[in-house]
Amino acid sequence: MAIEVLPATDYQDVRTMVGPKRDPNGNVCWCLSYRVSPKENQALTRTARGRKVQALLRAGEPIGALGYDDGEVVGWAGLAPRAQTSFATSRRIPHVDDLDAWSVWCIRVRPGHRGEGIAHQMLAGAVRIAREAGAPAIEGYPVDNDGEQVDLTMAYVGTRALFEAAGFAKAADTTSRLDGFPRVVMRLDLR
Repeated sequence: MAIEVLPATDYQDVRTMVGPKRDPNGNVCWCLSYRVSPKENQALTRTARGRKVQALLRAGEPIGALGYDDGEVVGWAGLAPRAQTSFATSRRIPHVDDLDAWSVWCIRVRPGHRGEGIAHQMLAGAVRIAREAGAPAIEGYPVDNDGEQVDLTMAYVGTRALFEAAGFAKAADTTSRLDGFPRVVMRLDLR
């Protein structure tokens, strides 16, 4: 299945992918955990998180990419210039160099559409969007799980194998761990 990957601009589609599923006041991530400072992330709760997403969208700030299958939203990738994320000041995930790299930190596929290669297409679309925006490089911070099963709720960061399949190369180790696995910096030069 081929999908169309576009910069996230539609609030309802972003909400479908990363907002609350049942309770509109639910306290869910909205994929803001890495997009805003840790202090702001702690302060934003419940509906304030959705309002923050709306404000970023209104301001034209990059927050991610959405994948569509015949007009239906089926995928998400959290994506923005690293300088606009908490990775800019992270002590656990190092900077490889001083390039103004973009970060892709979350890849989600809508239930009912998993196992169709959408995660690979979302990552390829994120690369294309970053390249078109003039990014000199793009990086992700997936788990290095060596083929072991990753808990589905923690798999949002992707795996080293997913990033390698998209042409990324390991650029650095980190001191960050997720679901018991080390995370690595995977980098793709876009120049």
